[in-house]
Amino acid sequence: MDFNLSLRRAIKTGKVVLGQNSVEKVVAENKAELVIVAENAPAKVRVIIASADNLSVYEFGGSSRQLGKECGRDHMISVLAIVNVGESDILSLKRA
Repeated sequence: MDFNLSLRRAIKTGKVVLGQNSVEKVVAENKAELVIVAENAPAKVRVIIASADNLSVYEFGGSSRQLGKECGRDHMISVLAIVNVGESDILSLKRA
């Protein structure tokens, strides 16, 4: 699986939530299928994710700046949640 391609396909064809506050909301509502966290995500984000039950989390092996680039954005993204995968195979990261 190509992470970049799968992530962009999920963003284009599914529903992906970006940013701490938005991710916190979908996690609290148990709507997130997968949460992707940048290496340098703030401690607050990690606490929110750690407190959630039955949440699949993928540690992105790069910075929030790099994760932003992978999402096709020109700003930092420390965390994102996949709510609906669309035509992407990104959920295969759950098994990785």
